[in-house]
Amino acid sequence: MNSRVRILLVDDHPMVREGIKLFLKQDGSLEVVGEVSNGEEALRAVEQLQPNVVLMDLLMPVMDGVSAIQQLKSRHPEVEVLALTSVLEDEKVIGAVQAGASGYLLKDSQPYELIEAIHAAGRGEVRLHPEAAKRLMRQVKTPEMREPLTPREVDILCLVGKGYSNKRIGKQLNLSENTVKAHVSSILSKLGLTSRTQAALFALREGLIQLEN
Repeated sequence: MNSRVRILLVDDHPMVREGIKLFLKQDGSLEVVGEVSNGEEALRAVEQLQPNVVLMDLLMPVMDGVSAIQQLKSRHPEVEVLALTSVLEDEKVIGAVQAGASGYLLKDSQPYELIEAIHAAGRGEVRLHPEAAKRLMRQVKTPEMREPLTPREVDILCLVGKGYSNKRIGKQLNLSENTVKAHVSSILSKLGLTSRTQAALFALREGLIQLEN
């Protein structure tokens, strides 16, 4: 049986936090271990509570979500962060993903979409609102590749583009998780990218996969 996904809620509106907790109660495998109202509090809470996934608002006092994501990922790269916000501005979308968020959802998402995105983040998969993905694709430059991708790397890049985790890619391609991890590192190096989220967006931009609504 899979262990519970431990979640930290970060939002400066108590009503929003209460609503999210109500949604998440639909899934018994999700556990909200804490809630805070700004990015500064979030950094302390992550140290104390050790969540698997952080749901991070972007517009908050004291420390905003983008700054908090950047510091959180630098200190705790193993913790996945989902940006959950009411805004879809290019600056916020780009800032959150560049800071290290593995997902970007709007607060008007359906409860099942939020729950699925949390589970995906817990597996190390990428989940982006379709409109956010479209905006981000414009920012992912086609780099000068240091060397071409191998056929196997192209296969793996396509699955990264679909948001698959290393474990899921390994099962589909009959490879070990460590082998997939090595291939992903090679892909990022060859493409001059820094994260699997950027690799997923590159795959979308280059037409290797189609954006799903």
